[in-house]
Amino acid sequence: MRGVALLLFLVLSFAKHSLASDALSTPAADPRISIHEGFVDEKTCASCHADQAAAFSKSHHAKAMALADDETVRGDFDNSRFEHDGVVTTFTRRDGRFFVNTEGADGGEGEFEVKYTFAYEPLQQYLVEIGGGRLQALDIAWDTVRRQWFWLGNGTPAKPGSTYHWTGPFYRWNRTCIDCHSTDPQAKFQPQTNEYKSTYVATSIGCQSCHGPGAKHVASARSGNASSSMQDTSLPKVDAGMCFACHARRTRLLDGYQPGKPFLDYFSPALLRPDLYFPDGQIRDEVFEYGSFQQSKMARAGVTCLDCHRPHDAGLKAEGNALCTQCHTETKPERFVKQDPSGLFDTPAHTRHQASSTGAQCANCHMPERTYMKVDPRRDHSFVIPRPDLSATLGTPNACTTCHVDRTNDWAAEKMDKWYGTQWRKRASIAHAFTGAANGDGAAVEALRDLVGDQTQAGIVRGSAIAAMSGTGGADITADIQTAATDADPLVRLGAAEAAGNIPPEQRLDAIGKLLGDQTRAVRVAAANVLAGTPPHLFGDQQVNFEAAVADLRAYVEANADVAETQSNYGFFLFARQRTAEAEAAFRRAISLDSTLEGMRINLAEFYRATGQNDRSEQTYAEAIGMAPERADLRYGHALSLVRKQALAEAITELAEAVRLDPQNSRYKTTLAVALDSAGRTGEALDRLDGWAAGGGADVIGLALQYSLKLRRLPEALRHAENLARLRPEDQQISGLIGKLKQAINGK
Repeated sequence: MRGVALLLFLVLSFAKHSLASDALSTPAADPRISIHEGFVDEKTCASCHADQAAAFSKSHHAKAMALADDETVRGDFDNSRFEHDGVVTTFTRRDGRFFVNTEGADGGEGEFEVKYTFAYEPLQQYLVEIGGGRLQALDIAWDTVRRQWFWLGNGTPAKPGSTYHWTGPFYRWNRTCIDCHSTDPQAKFQPQTNEYKSTYVATSIGCQSCHGPGAKHVASARSGNASSSMQDTSLPKVDAGMCFACHARRTRLLDGYQPGKPFLDYFSPALLRPDLYFPDGQIRDEVFEYGSFQQSKMARAGVTCLDCHRPHDAGLKAEGNALCTQCHTETKPERFVKQDPSGLFDTPAHTRHQASSTGAQCANCHMPERTYMKVDPRRDHSFVIPRPDLSATLGTPNACTTCHVDRTNDWAAEKMDKWYGTQWRKRASIAHAFTGAANGDGAAVEALRDLVGDQTQAGIVRGSAIAAMSGTGGADITADIQTAATDADPLVRLGAAEAAGNIPPEQRLDAIGKLLGDQTRAVRVAAANVLAGTPPHLFGDQQVNFEAAVADLRAYVEANADVAETQSNYGFFLFARQRTAEAEAAFRRAISLDSTLEGMRINLAEFYRATGQNDRSEQTYAEAIGMAPERADLRYGHALSLVRKQALAEAITELAEAVRLDPQNSRYKTTLAVALDSAGRTGEALDRLDGWAAGGGADVIGLALQYSLKLRRLPEALRHAENLARLRPEDQQISGLIGKLKQAINGK
């Protein structure tokens, strides 16, 4: 590239007239632009569709990513300084270029050139190149509203070079961000060299991001068939899948998604997990719009993104409540056959707030905002009805107290009682069922079962319910999974496939075997993963479908060749198929992709344990602890590996560390006590258990009782037995033991 630049400079130097003014107005060429097969230069679109291109140029989509220059960079690079947690970062510019001086991967201070801007408003990030084709997103961003720098992280800053340091895999554009900020981006990860050769058709989102490859369309138009180009060129119809490809919390299954292709063949969306959504389905983590919108009555009625959002500038089609009253009118709109959204809603009689006030805005009550990336408020698209009563009992948010921050949930509920009576409190909600599931309450199974069978519920709710059922334990839900696997909705079938991973292996094939031939790739991949451990001879006539589904799974692994977690999970799949050499290679490949992610080493260590390689298991755990000495689970795993090596004294030391680091974990405590007993230190074990028993569960108290009896410390045994009886009042054996202990003690 330097030679090309020098040649260009020499040519310009000998030009007969000055090009200085032209050079200032002509943006530099982006070296990552490559016109992929079937695509055209984005400028070609604007030559015919000027009005649409002009509207699009004003959108945030058009400014999703750009070469860094004086027009695109919004942050303060005039020798500004920002400090957080002892890390000092300075921002400067020189010769039309932008530089950041900050902590690098080696922990030392370094200077990095900003190559691209990333996003536009309300924050802008900056991409720098650190070698190997890697573009990293700086974790210090510019707040475009407050006009100040801020740190995107939370808590203690990550160690330099680690996963969540700005130089690590989490902030890698090629891996984490590439799908959605450019036109037809291709990561082109090179596994042999661990490098990227990423390209895209246009630096930012462009026409072909939403309309698909334009080469045939352009050829048809130039041939004089412009009037019929939609039919002649198979230019796909723009649909909601095009939006959801980016506006979803999802896993990429296959490269090459283009508008018009089935969303679930290229992506597997996250279901309503408790770490992502509140129990009533409201957004918790950064999930974008797909998962919430799928829950809504609007989605089930056929409403799409483009009913509310203008397609080119991405603005709203109407201002304020007029957006909602497009459909929620006094007279039922003809387009809705089964649903009736009619009524008088834009009135104080409904809103209970003064007309045109903040509280009278439909979106503020039914699409409450939650802030992500510290400065970016986004609206919930599940269109919930405020339920302050659930907020009081289940901790879910509601729009009332989100706005009236000085008021309580009880106050809001009482207000609603006065306005609407108390019947609103009886409105059906998914919240109780999913709260029970999140708490591991077996009693929630029946409520979840009702949700799965309720055809009026959204597919994502029903699919999430069957997945949640499998995590509650206790009840046999194999028949429920088998039924869900035949559901017409692919999200329910996806939930069934995921749920099957929590039932006994010998029951899985009967429950979801048919899903191996499902018409939806996301379902097939999930089913193949769950059925990995099924002996080949049991597949019967499903063997062909299994092999085809495994091919889909391999394509998913290849599409995520630079993601450590994907490679490690594939290692478990291979191990279940008894392909141990390939499994070990996958586990090691995961570590090579992210050597600081401790979980990858845990997986390798457990693989070694399962294959009888105890020395290597212990060594791998020790390596992981060297990187993260404060992780209790690593200490515990290491302790067990030491036990297998019969190094009991060292194991006890590690177990004590695990208990110190996670003092609430009863498993760590009981394992330490058992190890002490095995070492002949039963008295010490009992002393520790005595100290833990006050706040401990039945397992801690039961073990304390056992060791009290072993040491003949009968008064202590009686105390522990009585405590255990309070936890297990129906246990007659404990009652009998208490009587015998009292007799023995009084007999003395």
